[in-house]
Amino acid sequence: MSTLTALARAQAFAEGRAQPLATVRHLHLHARPLVLIPYTMAGEPNAPLAAMVGTERDDPQVLVVAQPRNRDDRFAFAAELAEVLLPYLESFTGETEAVAIDRGRDVRYRYTDAPQLWVPNPGGVDFLRLFGRSTRFRSTEGEYAVPATVPLLGRWLTFFGNSAEVAGSSLLLTAVQALSSHWATGQSSAEDAQLAALMGWLDPEPGRTVFEAAAAAEDPAVTPPAGPATDPGFDNDVLAPLISVAEPDVAKLREVLREQLLPTWHLMWRARDLLAQLPEAGRVASRWDGDRDAFSAFWLHVAEGGAPQPRRDGAVAAAARLSRLENAASRYAVQRAFDDPLIMAEYRLVGAAFEGEVTLAKADRVDDTGRRPVLRPRIMVRTTETVRVEPGAVLTSPARPAQKATVISLQPSGAAVDVVLELSGGMGRKLVAEPGSVPEVGERVLLTTLSEAYRPGGAFPEPEQTPWTHGGPPSSSLEADEQ
Repeated sequence: MSTLTALARAQAFAEGRAQPLATVRHLHLHARPLVLIPYTMAGEPNAPLAAMVGTERDDPQVLVVAQPRNRDDRFAFAAELAEVLLPYLESFTGETEAVAIDRGRDVRYRYTDAPQLWVPNPGGVDFLRLFGRSTRFRSTEGEYAVPATVPLLGRWLTFFGNSAEVAGSSLLLTAVQALSSHWATGQSSAEDAQLAALMGWLDPEPGRTVFEAAAAAEDPAVTPPAGPATDPGFDNDVLAPLISVAEPDVAKLREVLREQLLPTWHLMWRARDLLAQLPEAGRVASRWDGDRDAFSAFWLHVAEGGAPQPRRDGAVAAAARLSRLENAASRYAVQRAFDDPLIMAEYRLVGAAFEGEVTLAKADRVDDTGRRPVLRPRIMVRTTETVRVEPGAVLTSPARPAQKATVISLQPSGAAVDVVLELSGGMGRKLVAEPGSVPEVGERVLLTTLSEAYRPGGAFPEPEQTPWTHGGPPSSSLEADEQ
């Protein structure tokens, strides 16, 4: 937990109301999301019990499994879920747009929109990932055949489960994580993981304090769990008598499960309404473009008969995926800071960023010491904030992300520091800077060690070139020993 987040939590507790952690919304909110609340049976790993699903807040659909231990009932549930999810996905494959690639020498196509799934908490993501793994390899022929939509559902659930690991992706969102990344409450992180308790702080019912609302959320009789785990009292007193009989009353089971799921359903839509009140951050649109790219590429892969995702990645594939996830996390952290002064304040606090006033500027300075003259303006920035950079460090301004500012010198000036910087990039291709590309005297600028510069992925060997200990072919010496 960062210093400012800890301070916000303490302030939230002292004032009895949640405190903002962001000034803008750092995720894409779809106008027509698919909300999915899964329930699983206690003591049966990944055995679905029910799900409430739909795209309209006033028209949720309840899917139930009369006998969660029965494999036929489980795959019938999967087929029902596929009938809801797959048409929703297909509804986004109508229109495409051309995207220039290879510096404009070629184009590719992607869909103009993409789906968005919402689950209450990380447990919902785990359910989708595990349920996808258990269904995507099911056979559509033979003794235990399932409908063709079941393995297709599994492939898409795996796709969404994997996308949830990508920092900044908005294809699969969890309500508690989306909310807690934008507001701080006066309760613990473990309590924030309960959607009802979190919403008690963010949107308490009229006439209740946040403490009363959060306390009421802990009573499962008033606010049932958001899943996928169920309340033990409900399991013993209500659920067990209904499913322990040979022929369960499906209508009654659906009714009681609907009552359990409905409070969370309403909380999910209220959570979305809260997030919608925040303006969208500037770089959200570009990340959503990446989500649309991912959706379009996977849809094409499936349509062309591509193989399902493997049960587990090989060593090279796993390393490459880890590298992509690390790059995405780093890029997302930078983009959030560039879009949001409240998040950038964390970096200013530790000296990784500072704001100051331009006191000197030479916009027409040309460096002619090299093979050809290049435009290299210099500016001096006076700041009273902590500066923890050394000469030679390269800084970036969120206002001019394509421009680099190299620290030439730092000189104390009373309680302030004068930082001399040499600028490069983002000023045009001529020896005269384009208007507005060089900060002027009197302008306040923010500079940081963070950068949005492209980071190439790691170089990984081909699978056949990896050692046998990491999935590659056995070495010649080992083969000789075996002979």
